[in-house]
Amino acid sequence: MQKITILCVGKLKEKFYCEATAEYAKRLQRHCRLEIVELPEQRLPDAPSQGEIDAALEREAAAIREKLPKSGALVAMCIEGQLLSSEALARQLQTFALGGKSQITFLIGGSVGLHPTLKAQADLRLSMSPMTFPHHLARVMLLEQIYRAFQIQEGTRYHK
Repeated sequence: MQKITILCVGKLKEKFYCEATAEYAKRLQRHCRLEIVELPEQRLPDAPSQGEIDAALEREAAAIREKLPKSGALVAMCIEGQLLSSEALARQLQTFALGGKSQITFLIGGSVGLHPTLKAQADLRLSMSPMTFPHHLARVMLLEQIYRAFQIQEGTRYHK
């Protein structure tokens, strides 16, 4: 059974995001071992300079590196990443598994994204859309797509 870790910067606060996350976590129990790890988001002033943003991203990246599994596939969620269909994501998860990468870690950055070194380290940079979404909503969307990928692999009617 694959182990999937969602490593995210920022804590869910809104009840509706928490409920949606819990629902998909429950659905995923029969398909994978799911772990969601939340790391604190660095606080920034209202109008941060690029230097302040870069320093915050570096501190977040250091915290992420401490929590990264030693092996497996790393997927960085970023707007400049590849756009995959749900079917292509299902195939990619299978490819990771067949390649001996039964541990898959998805990184979701905070409100200012992920440090470039984390993106460069990733086995896959994945984008959900060229549109910008709140990073808390991205977590729910990612969980739904992972669930959908397992349903596609099983050939169920969920994806229809």
